[in-house]
Amino acid sequence: MEPKKMTVPDLKEKKKSGRKITMLTAYDYPTALLVDRAGIDAILVGDSLGMVVLGYRDTVSVTMDEMLHHTKAVSSAVKNALVIGDMPFGSYNVSVEKAVGNANRMMKEAHADCIKLEGGRSMAPLVGAIVKAGIPVQGHIGLTPQTASSLGGFKVQGKSFEAAKSLIEDAKALEDAGCFSIVLEAIPSPIAKIITGSISIPTIGIGAGIDCDGQVLVIHDLIGLFERFTPKFVKQYAKISDDILSAVSRYKSDVENMKFPEEKHSFSMNEKELEKLKTKRKVRVAKKAG
Repeated sequence: MEPKKMTVPDLKEKKKSGRKITMLTAYDYPTALLVDRAGIDAILVGDSLGMVVLGYRDTVSVTMDEMLHHTKAVSSAVKNALVIGDMPFGSYNVSVEKAVGNANRMMKEAHADCIKLEGGRSMAPLVGAIVKAGIPVQGHIGLTPQTASSLGGFKVQGKSFEAAKSLIEDAKALEDAGCFSIVLEAIPSPIAKIITGSISIPTIGIGAGIDCDGQVLVIHDLIGLFERFTPKFVKQYAKISDDILSAVSRYKSDVENMKFPEEKHSFSMNEKELEKLKTKRKVRVAKKAG
């Protein structure tokens, strides 16, 4: 019996019953197929694709069209996981109308199940408007990569009393606005634990400790396919980049040394037909010579 499609109420029920939520990013069809087959609860098509897949220096450069393109590919592959489309910088923080309009595009054009956006209390009105339009919203507080420059870079957030208090207030404001869950990124474990215990919706940690209701990682970090840097909070379960480099190097060597393709990789032809072709070619060559 195949697992049923994961829903927003299912994630909330997991928190209620104390079962951990698993979440990973995916940015393309073949990766999403494997992640979904592994039974992961939710797949985030994150704007991290800008840095991980497109080679940008940050996530700010990612466009709405790029997010729609990748989310649609992931949605086409997924049968069971909840697909969350990330709202890129500039797609929601301009006006309520633009935010709702782009959230609708994420659902209609890319077939996402819900959307994610960054920000705390200041984004609560936008969250409320999108939820009112019938679109589930996942929040994201702590280290918010789209506004990392205003936070002093990619640093742990909430280390002081005031900063921690502000994060707790952000989480409650997002819950009140209608978020179905909140990503907590690069937050001290004790603060993440307090937030998780003080709201009724699930928290998904990334560098926020064991007490969150679930965890998320970038798939390329998990499998060792992104080499520019590896965050402290990442556990690398494989080193796929080494396998790919080895395979490509062996292919190069085989082609150069005429070891590939072998006969088993080639297509044969009926001998009579081949002989007929050769005979006709000889006749043509003879006529030209004459």
